[in-house]
Amino acid sequence: MKTSDFYFDLPPELIAQTPLERRDASRLLALDKATGETQHMHFYDLPSLLRPGDCLVLNDSRVLPARLIGKRAGGGACEVLLLIDRGDKVWECLVRPGKKLRPGAAVTFGDGELSAQVVGEVEGGNRLVRFDYEGIFLEKLERLGKMPLPPYIKAELEDGERYQTVYSKVAGSAAAPTAGLHFTKELLEQVRVMGVKVCYVTLHVGLGTFRPVKAENLDEHEMHSEYCVIPQETADEINETKRAGGRVVCVGTTSCRTIESWANEDGSLSASAGWTNIFIHPGYRFKVLDALVTNFHLPESTLIMLVSALAGREQVLSAYEEAVRERYRFFSFGDAMFIG
Repeated sequence: MKTSDFYFDLPPELIAQTPLERRDASRLLALDKATGETQHMHFYDLPSLLRPGDCLVLNDSRVLPARLIGKRAGGGACEVLLLIDRGDKVWECLVRPGKKLRPGAAVTFGDGELSAQVVGEVEGGNRLVRFDYEGIFLEKLERLGKMPLPPYIKAELEDGERYQTVYSKVAGSAAAPTAGLHFTKELLEQVRVMGVKVCYVTLHVGLGTFRPVKAENLDEHEMHSEYCVIPQETADEINETKRAGGRVVCVGTTSCRTIESWANEDGSLSASAGWTNIFIHPGYRFKVLDALVTNFHLPESTLIMLVSALAGREQVLSAYEEAVRERYRFFSFGDAMFIG
């Protein structure tokens, strides 16, 4: 298949710039993957699409305030975006201006309570940056860092917690697992009370999520790697759900990619941790996932390809065209889909 097979026309004004005041008030388009039929609902109606005995799988990764604005030793502003913790106070980072931040360049942040030096360059132009500080690094980031919002969001975010899920726990993402932004604690409790299991995986979302697919043929595209974890408790819950005939419902493509990365051929899971670069596109056979809660994705992105693997390219593009006609809000702060 070709990348261009996943193009759709999206009016720019449908790209949501700010979150709704109430998380679960977003709209929800339900797509029956067997028939292609759609329903127009709201996210607070999600329990009506779930069944007792289902298992909801959530990604509990928390977004780092990873965008640091600093000053170069020679004068002039710069920006450092943390991507991957390489250990020993060294992070792989995206830097601007790249020409001024070569190995050896020094940077300070705030009033000098955090300083750094570029110590290397890696393939693709990212830099290795060693930070120097006293105390706890995450506390420094909370004070000095900003939320790394996606490039298509131009508005400033007043409350950084609105780019975190209400169940976020494990800091490490460069972007939010946005399908989970629609949940409230009350909605999760309502789901539990009706007999749906709720369990967690961790996948730290990288900025590769936003990189365009440059290869025309899908077989030539290389996915970025992201670190993910499946706890034993979650593996047990999912295995029990499958044995009992319940559905595994992943919230977000990140949860889906995590469990599919480590699934055995028979659909069973064990506790796992490691890096995944799984690329799910039409032709893929899902081993564990039965249904998916997801946002609306970029044209020609790996995310719309994953959704198309579950419900079929034609049905997905038809549902997207319907969402455009109905003026749904798209991308990170936009509306949601349920595919089951």
